Amino acid sequence: MKRADFDSILIVSFGGPEGPEDVMPFLRNVTSGRNIPEERLLEVAEHYHHFDGKSPINAQNRELIAALESELKARDIKLPVYFGNRNWTPFLGEALTEMKEHGHQNALAFFTSMFSCYSGCRQYRENICDAQSEVGGDAPKVSKLRMGFNHPRFIAAMSGRVTEKLEEFPEALRSQAELIFTAHSIPNSMAAGSDYELQLKESASLVANAVGVEKHTLCYQSRSGPPQVPWLEPDICDLLEERAEKGDRTPVVVVPLGFISDHIEVLYDLDDEAKETAEKHDIPFKRAGTVGTHPEFVSMICDLIEERLYDKSDKPALGTLGAWHDVCPENCCEYKPVRPRPPAS
Repeated sequence: MKRADFDSILIVSFGGPEGPEDVMPFLRNVTSGRNIPEERLLEVAEHYHHFDGKSPINAQNRELIAALESELKARDIKLPVYFGNRNWTPFLGEALTEMKEHGHQNALAFFTSMFSCYSGCRQYRENICDAQSEVGGDAPKVSKLRMGFNHPRFIAAMSGRVTEKLEEFPEALRSQAELIFTAHSIPNSMAAGSDYELQLKESASLVANAVGVEKHTLCYQSRSGPPQVPWLEPDICDLLEERAEKGDRTPVVVVPLGFISDHIEVLYDLDDEAKETAEKHDIPFKRAGTVGTHPEFVSMICDLIEERLYDKSDKPALGTLGAWHDVCPENCCEYKPVRPRPPAS
């Protein structure tokens, strides 16, 4: 089978601070151009300082890269793997510069997001274009891999994580348990320009079916921005509070479907805030792991790479939506931010 001329792999991610002194510069990078008040940044900074000012996201991405390199070697795919972030070092410009210096000019990119929206897809593509401009006219070309939200191996990896937590419940509670899937909330105006909700609902249904739990709910977490701008709801903590008010104490396994690794939004918003809310109301609570370096997830990334290397027409996908596109349409994941109106005087 003829192989395409891709010569490298680029892992594209969000980035995170690696020490207390990095936290505020990192948050200013994240919120650049959005006029976020300094007091809000200081508030969010406390989430990071709760974990000694270090986000685990970079370390977890390095663990994923190591697992991916091992799997690529086992498949005799001799492509070096590079790593670039949107908001913190190693930045995408640094990664592309290193690739160029090593003589690599045509990369396949894996975005550390399984679901399509502006911040999880289109913005990364814009970030890559900006980095290519920074590097210059001979910057490496970069082609993204398709979204894996309904890939059989992603569903298998996520189902494995859910099963691990279901089995921690006593049998009497396990049979009653509900799955509550969470993803990062985004503005409604961002969701309207993408298939984010559609993909999340499909993926949640596939995982629930795979583990044999009929009762499941999709909700959101980690919203930010002014309260006047509507974001996707319900929030996980609000949902637990509302159920408790109705006397509903159904055991829950919270599944961070929208995250591939246990970074700050998972550790703080779920393991601290959501867990505390559940415990306050005597709701039995477990939190499933993210896919991380689960062997099925690592194999999925390699499968996606092989699809493009060898131009495979067979692209596995579960459910009704089919395999997602390799090349994003021009209007894919469009986003026109809604600017909040100032309060009436």
